[in-house]
Order: sequence, then C-alpha cells, then structure tokens
Amino acid sequence: MKTKFMLLVLSLSTTYVSAATVNKKFLNALHQVESSGRLGAIVGDGGKALGPLQIHRNYFVDAAQFDHSLGNDYNRVTDLAFAQRVVNAYLNRYAATAVAENNFEVLARVHNGGPSGFKNRATVRYWAKVETNLKLKTS
Repeated sequence: MKTKFMLLVLSLSTTYVSAATVNKKFLNALHQVESSGRLGAIVGDGGKALGPLQIHRNYFVDAAQFDHSLGNDYNRVTDLAFAQRVVNAYLNRYAATAVAENNFEVLARVHNGGPSGFKNRATVRYWAKVETNLKLKTS
C-alpha cells in the first residue's frame, strides 16, 4: 500500500515539474488587458476578481490543486509575480498542450472562460483584446 501511495505522489509531483512555462509576452498582454498594467490589490468583476491579473478565487483554488507550492492564501494574487505563477499553474492544468505550443488564443480563452473557455464564443472578444496587446508588444 505504501509503495502504491508513493508512486502516486511521485507521479503527481513530476506532473508539475515537467510543466512548461507560460510565455512572458503572453503574460504581459494579459496584464495589460486585465488591469491596464496596474499593480497591487486591484478589485474587479464586481468584487469577484483580485490583483493585476484579475484572478477569481475558484481559479486560484484550481491552480493550487495543480501546484501545491502556491499554498492557500488567495490574497497573494495581488503580487504580479505570484499571480503569474497562478496563471502558469492553471493553464498548465487545463491547457498544457497550448502552453507548450504557445497557442495564445487557447490560453487567453481558457484564462477568461475556464477549462472549456476555448470552446465558448463569449471568449472570442477577450482573445481579440489579448491579441491586440501581443501585437503592440512586438511592434
């Protein structure tokens, strides 16, 4: 029994270790779209989102289930570097292939609309905003 448990723990821990890192230009574009590049305890979406990347509590919980090093203090999402770690974990949990392939459309739409957000027509407008910011960054 101990051996099976240890193998499970090992396989779960290596899942995150092998996770790709979300592209920094993409994260910068999200930051612009979500808070116009502002920093700190920005409250949005009617009080449901927090920080420079406008992270909802459920999004944070999902990310922390993937990357346990995030802990359980949701209020830390007010720090940009920590918020970026949360986004990295969330997107690796739900869109790992898109992270590895730098498929920014899928990443933006999952960030905005949840695990199946890339299928939701309502996230197309959000993607257009992110795409515009990506193009501004490369010009």
